[in-house]
Amino acid sequence: MALSEPYLEDDIHPIDIVEHLAEYHEWDFDRIGDDQIAMAVEGQWRTYSVSLSWSGYDESLRLVCTFEMEPPEERLPELYALLNELNDNCWAGAFTWWAEHKLMVYRYGLVLSGGQTASAEQVDTMIAAAVMASERFYPAIQLAVWGGKTPKEAMQVAIAEAYGRA
Repeated sequence: MALSEPYLEDDIHPIDIVEHLAEYHEWDFDRIGDDQIAMAVEGQWRTYSVSLSWSGYDESLRLVCTFEMEPPEERLPELYALLNELNDNCWAGAFTWWAEHKLMVYRYGLVLSGGQTASAEQVDTMIAAAVMASERFYPAIQLAVWGGKTPKEAMQVAIAEAYGRA
């Protein structure tokens, strides 16, 4: 069954689609309001907090994928340099560091102007891409912040493609 089969009508709220996906994938979620949902998505490295919100004003579905992190103050220059490297390797979305909340953040916005609607497959792919980007770059962040590696050295872990299983 295709993810979008339950949505044969065109005028479905994007957060309703996200809620359906969270149920489908059996993710823990909380419908915060009509226009926002938060969920926990389990990855290989950690559990990611993923929230999506709908803005009717600018007709966009905003995704924020976060994980907690408390880098040592002296390693912040390396973290900021690494963020530039990470974002150079992200075609959709971008990473940022929210120091006040001690969160590494991946953000993406899907613009649905002119009354467009998102399909369940689009939203599912959007969430999967956020988690995959976080999973891909998590080891590089760890190496740069706690492993004493330079951003270029740390990025070699994320850039290298793994083939097979060890």
